[in-house]
This record gives sequence, structure tokens and C-alpha cells, in this order.
Amino acid sequence: MGLYEAKTQLSALVDRAAQGEEIVITKSGKPMARLVPLVREKPVREPGKGKGQWFIADDFDAPLPDDIIDLFYQS
Repeated sequence: MGLYEAKTQLSALVDRAAQGEEIVITKSGKPMARLVPLVREKPVREPGKGKGQWFIADDFDAPLPDDIIDLFYQS
């Protein structure tokens, strides 16, 4: 695709590249650049994927016993 045409259609070209298409941009008939999709660095999180793999005690947010709290204030 020529540079002028690519400039006028940049948004559409980015959408096409994001869907996996590779677009070569030319200038004066010579390939000058390539528009390709980015590879995700982190996988997309899936809600509920770890369901049933974790355990949280019923008293998780209960106040700590006094002897444990005292340990935080010792120097």
C-alpha cells in the first residue's frame, strides 16, 4: 500500500493489523515499513479462572490476638 493511501486510511489499517493482518507500506514503489499486530505481553485475565483453587478462612478479617498486635510495637 502506498504511503499516501496509508496516511488517509491509518485508522482502518491499524484495525486490520490488530486482527492479525500484516500491511507493507511503500514509498515510490519500494517497501519502507510494515504494520503488524502487537503481541500481548501479558495474557488476558479470565474472571473465575481460579475458582475453587483458593481458600479464605471465615475469620480472615477478624482482629488479631493481643499478643500478635504487641509484636508489632516492640522495638
